[in-house]
Amino acid sequence: MDAKSLKIKAAAEALTYVRDGMRLGIGTGSTAEEFVRLLAVKVASGMKIIGVPTSERTAGLCRELGVQLTTLEETPQLDLTIDGADEIDPDLSLIKGGGGALLREKIVAAASSRMIVIADESKLVGALGAFALPIEVNRFGLAATRFAIERAAGDLELAGPVTLRMTSKEPFVTDGGHLILDASFGRIPDTRALSNALHAIPGVVEHGLFLGLARVAILAGADGIRTLTSALGKV
Repeated sequence: MDAKSLKIKAAAEALTYVRDGMRLGIGTGSTAEEFVRLLAVKVASGMKIIGVPTSERTAGLCRELGVQLTTLEETPQLDLTIDGADEIDPDLSLIKGGGGALLREKIVAAASSRMIVIADESKLVGALGAFALPIEVNRFGLAATRFAIERAAGDLELAGPVTLRMTSKEPFVTDGGHLILDASFGRIPDTRALSNALHAIPGVVEHGLFLGLARVAILAGADGIRTLTSALGKV
């Protein structure tokens, strides 16, 4: 079964958690886009939901397919967020941000009563870190911020290149107008310590470690759907 088919299967399973009248956080990325397409079919058939998109790209797709949108200013509390992930560990801690929307994704997830992650089974790992950790940073003081990140990582015995994400020959710019540094630290033994260290750096806007947010992970594989739950996530 190809990757696209697995993403569709995971998205279809996630759709079974959506109820009429829900306020949904709607994620970003290729798997989340399959969820939007399936959700749009339900909406066209009469389901009433309202969604907060986590990126301008997701917002555009929702508008194109007729999924009604709102904002966190208008709807500050959400029932459920459904989003993808770049890595998922057995406790449902995540690395997200490969698509560059990590700040809005984390804000929306934190505003939700529950978060469900959808992915193919290759995203499940024993420990986070093989996927480079995205760190959203302010443009001002970029070199100083990168140095501080490297120093904080070194204090935790983490090492590896911290590179500015590029699009063609220009830096990648997030929807919030920030830049992204991708930190290739490898295996991260203490994700909470790294999270705290990064948040203490003034130039860091947010990072892609999503800890204690996901409650359910829906993983699609050749043998079918596997659903993982975590008591550590928001109930």
